[in-house]
Amino acid sequence: MAGNAKARLTKGTRWVVKIGSALLTNDGKGLDLARIAQWTEQMAALKQQGIEIVLVSSGAVAAGMSRLGWQERPNSMEQLQAAAAVGQTKLVQTYENAFARHDLHTAQILLTHEDLSDRKRYLNARNTLRALLDLPVIPIVNENDTVVTDEIKFGDNDTLGALVTNLVEADALILLTDQDGLYDADPRSNPEAKLIEQATATDAKLVAVAGDGGKLGRGGMATKVRAAQLAARSGAVTVIAGGRIENVLTRLRLGEQVGTHLSPELEPIAARKQWLAGHLQTKGEITLDDGAVNALLEKGKSLLAVGVNNIKGQFHRGECVAILDSKGNTLARGLVNYDVDEAFKIMGKPTSEIDSILGYLNEPELIHRDNLVLL
Repeated sequence: MAGNAKARLTKGTRWVVKIGSALLTNDGKGLDLARIAQWTEQMAALKQQGIEIVLVSSGAVAAGMSRLGWQERPNSMEQLQAAAAVGQTKLVQTYENAFARHDLHTAQILLTHEDLSDRKRYLNARNTLRALLDLPVIPIVNENDTVVTDEIKFGDNDTLGALVTNLVEADALILLTDQDGLYDADPRSNPEAKLIEQATATDAKLVAVAGDGGKLGRGGMATKVRAAQLAARSGAVTVIAGGRIENVLTRLRLGEQVGTHLSPELEPIAARKQWLAGHLQTKGEITLDDGAVNALLEKGKSLLAVGVNNIKGQFHRGECVAILDSKGNTLARGLVNYDVDEAFKIMGKPTSEIDSILGYLNEPELIHRDNLVLL
């Protein structure tokens, strides 16, 4: 693995950790409280070291199945939703109790893929998570299985973990599973199978050797490989590792070669720049005064409304706009926090006046620096 990618594990400040159903329920025997205690202890230690943790947890349906005494995952949508509803409360309470031992709170966030594709809901989810990460809190994300039928049938939390990784611009996505990593053949049937320790996330050979999920989970190794490819879009390194490996998270932080490490081809800034510059069409233009240009280029600041002196185009909150200097040179692109009509009203005004002008304050910035890439 490239040195910079390894540094995201040893020096990065934001991780997304995903734990699968088979691990959480000890292959269907009920929530594995001893293992959960070990994982939460490791995450709490990382949090104390200054690493922001977002936990993406499967297990609601599996935990519900266990509480209801069901041995096989049902096919009925209504039964799946019922199992998720029964299991989610138990799952979150278990985490809350475990993290409380380390003076940490938990926050439940139920998402669907639609939440991360709709521009307004994307920003809302991002802003909420960003606020939580500044607190002594571990956000726990899961799919909203009880209300979104498509997600139960087609979704998987590996993909959700990757989308959350993109959402919060995490340095690493850690996928804990019941296998020690990704092998070049199925280790359950081939004793000669060898662990793939390092590869690039976009290596086409990886999908070919990945298998399907077990009876409890929806995502096998193939979904984990696809998740790594998604996470690589924002420059994150992905690790697929055995959740039952002793001190797995602590050892990864120390730089040990545990599991399979899948590196992005692009650095985080380059990856995000490619996404903003190449995959989004601009809906408008925002022209800055010289002071705002200096704040962006020299100080890495967010874009405030006070530094704007002209606006063109039609855009809504969450859409991509071009950012220009007074001579018409395009300096950056970013996702705007206000609709065009709102932006016109607050253009040139200090942040302290936004609430009185609009009657509310969505965000103090017109474009937050996390959603802005210099060109």
